[in-house]
Amino acid sequence: MVTFSCETVNLPQANTIISTAASLAATAVLIGTLATDFIPEQVQSFFSTRTKRISKSLSSQLTVVIDEFNGLTPNHMFEASNVYLGTKVSPSTRRIKANKNIKDNHISLCIDVAEEIVDYFDGVKLTWVLKSCSNVTNEGSSKKKRGNGSGLEKLEMRSYELRFNKKHKDMVITRYLRHVLQEAKKIKQSSKEIKLHTVDYNGTDYWSCINLDHPATFDKIAMDPNVKRDLIEDLERFISRREYYRRVGKAWKRGYLLYGPPGTGKSSLVAAMANYLKFDVYDLDLKEVMCNSDLRRLLIGAASKSILVIEDIDCSVELPNRDATEDGAKAVDDDKVTLSALLNFIDGLWSTCGDERIIVFTTNHKDRLDPALLRPGRMDVQIHMSYCTFSGFKLLAANYLEINDDPLFKVIEELFDKAQATAAEVAGELMKSNDPAAALQGLASFLKDRIRDDMRL
Repeated sequence: MVTFSCETVNLPQANTIISTAASLAATAVLIGTLATDFIPEQVQSFFSTRTKRISKSLSSQLTVVIDEFNGLTPNHMFEASNVYLGTKVSPSTRRIKANKNIKDNHISLCIDVAEEIVDYFDGVKLTWVLKSCSNVTNEGSSKKKRGNGSGLEKLEMRSYELRFNKKHKDMVITRYLRHVLQEAKKIKQSSKEIKLHTVDYNGTDYWSCINLDHPATFDKIAMDPNVKRDLIEDLERFISRREYYRRVGKAWKRGYLLYGPPGTGKSSLVAAMANYLKFDVYDLDLKEVMCNSDLRRLLIGAASKSILVIEDIDCSVELPNRDATEDGAKAVDDDKVTLSALLNFIDGLWSTCGDERIIVFTTNHKDRLDPALLRPGRMDVQIHMSYCTFSGFKLLAANYLEINDDPLFKVIEELFDKAQATAAEVAGELMKSNDPAAALQGLASFLKDRIRDDMRL
C-alpha cells in the first residue's frame, strides 16, 4: 500500500518578496557602481571581453556575413541573395522594397534594412537579416553615396547576415548557398526583359537597346512542324552543353542560316528563338560598320546569352574576297569590313569572346553566299524558310481567326497545292476581315489570282 502525506507549507507574503527583490536590485546597482569607480578600466575590459568570448563559445548559432561589395567589386553572392529573398516575402514580412527599371516592365521586390526573412532548406531553419551602416569617406568611390553637405561623402555599407545552427555549417556553405545562386539565376532569367540592341556609335560599346516586345513564339510560327521540332531540340541541346563544349575545346556558340523568299518568316523566327531562350538580340547591320576594328568592338560588346543577327547577308554589304583582288593584291584594307574579319569572329580566336552565343544569318539567296560562310562549324544549321503550306495555313487560321475547321478549308487546301504564297501574304489576307468566312473567301480569291498569274508566266 502506498500512502501520501501532505505538509502545510507557509508561503512568503507578497510584501516580503517585493522587499527582497528591491534589496537585491539595490545591491547589484551598488556593486556595479563600486566596480566602475574602483576597478581599473583595463580589468573591466578584460573581464567584459572574456565574458563575451565565453558567451559566443557556448552559443550554437553561426552567422555568415555577405557584403554587398568585395572591395570595389560587386559581390555576386549579395546580388543573388537579394533576388532570391525577394521571392521569400511572407504575410509576416513588415517592410519590403519595390524596384522597377524605367526600361523594364517587371517589378522586383527585396527586403528592407533590419527586416528578417526565415527560409528552410532540407528541414534546416535559416534566418536572413539585411544590415546597413554608414561610413564617411572621400569622394570617388563607386559604392552607394549620400552627400552630407561637406567635402566628404557618407558611404552606405550593406550586408546580409545569414544565421543558423553551426552544426549545419558544411551543408550551408556547400549546398544552400549554391542553391541560392541557382535559384536567383532562374528567377532573373524568367523575369528577364528581352532587349533589342542596335548599332549606336554614341554609346560606350557602340550599342543601344530597347525592349523587344515581339509576340512571336514557336506556337505561332507557320513553318514545317518537323523542322520546327528539330530546331527547338537543337536549341535545347545547345544551351545544356556548357561542359561539353569546354571538354571538346570549342567556343560555346551555334550558327544558323535562315534562307528563303521574302515574307517567309525569317525575322519572326529569330524573335521566337529569343523569346524561347530569353536571349537578347543584337541586330548588326554591316552597312553601319565602318571598318574591321569597329566590327571587333561591336562583336566583343555583345553579351553572352544573346543572338547576333545579320540579316540579308548577301546584300547587306559587299564583302571583299578573302584571298585576293583581281590584280592579285591582298585585300587587307582596314577601312572596310572584310569577310576575313567576319569569319574570324564566327570560328576564329575572336569567337571565344563570350559564351552561349547564337549567330543567325538570313538571306533570300543562299546561292549568292561565299562558300566560306557555309562551312560546317560556321553555319551549323541551315533552315529553308519555304512558302506557306496547308498545315501552316491551319496554324495561322487558328491564331488570326480562332477557328480550326471550316468548309472552305478543303477548297483552300487544293489551292495550296497549285499556288505559292508566303506566310506573310496568307496572314495579310486573314487580317482583312473579322468575319472568318469573309477572310477565308478573300484568301481563296487571292490564291486563285496567284495561280492565274503564274499560268500567264
